[in-house]
Amino acid sequence: MSTPTPKPKRPRGRAQLLAGKCIACGARCESSCPVNCITMNDAGEPLVQADKCIGCLKCVKVCPAQALEMVFTPEELAILAELDKAGAAATEEVDDEAAALAKLQAQYRGVWVFVEQADGEAAKVSWELLGKGRELADKLGVELCALVIGHQVEPLCREAFTYGASKAYLLDHPLYRDYRTQPYLEACCHLIEQYKPEVILMGATGMGRDLAGAVATRVGTGLTADCTGLDIDDKRNLMQTRPAFGGNIMATIMCDKYRPQMATVRPHVMQMPEPQAGSVGEIIRSDFLIPEESVLVKVLEVLRDSDASHHIDIGGAEFIVSGGRGMMGPENFGILKELADELHGVVGGSRSAVDAGWLPHDRQVGQTGKTVRPKIYIACGISGAIQHLVGMQDSDLIIAINRDKDAPIFEVAHYGIVGDLFQVVPALTRAIRQLKLTRN
Repeated sequence: MSTPTPKPKRPRGRAQLLAGKCIACGARCESSCPVNCITMNDAGEPLVQADKCIGCLKCVKVCPAQALEMVFTPEELAILAELDKAGAAATEEVDDEAAALAKLQAQYRGVWVFVEQADGEAAKVSWELLGKGRELADKLGVELCALVIGHQVEPLCREAFTYGASKAYLLDHPLYRDYRTQPYLEACCHLIEQYKPEVILMGATGMGRDLAGAVATRVGTGLTADCTGLDIDDKRNLMQTRPAFGGNIMATIMCDKYRPQMATVRPHVMQMPEPQAGSVGEIIRSDFLIPEESVLVKVLEVLRDSDASHHIDIGGAEFIVSGGRGMMGPENFGILKELADELHGVVGGSRSAVDAGWLPHDRQVGQTGKTVRPKIYIACGISGAIQHLVGMQDSDLIIAINRDKDAPIFEVAHYGIVGDLFQVVPALTRAIRQLKLTRN
């Protein structure tokens, strides 16, 4: 009796970089390689030693830009063709790590948005995140849920439905009247353990930053702060884009081995959705509580800011006139205020103007200041460093005034004026005044 010929083993190939695809994400591929066959060049791109590569696919799987592919020799291609022609099943080694990861990820489903509130009034960033959350949930094919914690806050659940949520998890009790990290943390972790959401979004506010960091630490997952972009890749990973290295590059970060995936987003970064009146959803009430005596922090009194009525929130302004280093000094911001007053807007500034003491910090626009999305943004004497562009590039209309025709600000501006701002700004102010008189 003849001995049957063994079927050839399916070739695994070797990893190879696709030209122009690498985004220098931080050597994820190098750290994932079990045989140390990948090194990084000065540009942050991988160099693969083909003779050492075992074709395990780990580097291909972790690459967020799909910049690596598997290549085969002519002999290996012939074997693949033979196997495919014969309908042979692939004889591949079982990747225990990948199987365990897939099992973990399969347990988590749903996009959650934490609805931040004070005295029953929701922060607008919560509704902005519900708008973005709706897009993410649709791509994942899952529910969009609101997480509402407080006292007498059930109306916020119904309001969340008008902004896209199909379900709301509600914890309503005097224990949660005022924000304290410990009760909110325990409540969030309890619900996460019970319902296992896939994605959790929070506003990058004082409350959101405090709570998100505590929750991520407790549940043992990753957290990306101050995101400017969110999307979903083909492996259900949340692609979280934010400025990195002092704002000099935009990095896309993914938490591909842990769940839930968590991100915070600044107010006014995401587009505010239009509320859909009459929308309804399901409210899931939870009676989870911890003993008041176990809470280490007690709220004795809530003091309101006496200057709140005089405070100007540039983040919500529809018209902003901003000045930078080109203003030469604080005394020159008067011409910007005149223009802003004619537009019923406010005066803002770049970091250099704030650092020089020409404007208070709450007027700063940019990565370390406020993110704005006005109808009109007028940049005067601002060169346009990426740290500033991150904070204003989503404005409906951007007008830049600068002497330097090669200033980076002109790359994002809809209209650019190359000239002396001390002549151009007053001329604009006079023209607007004349236009108002003509219309009246």
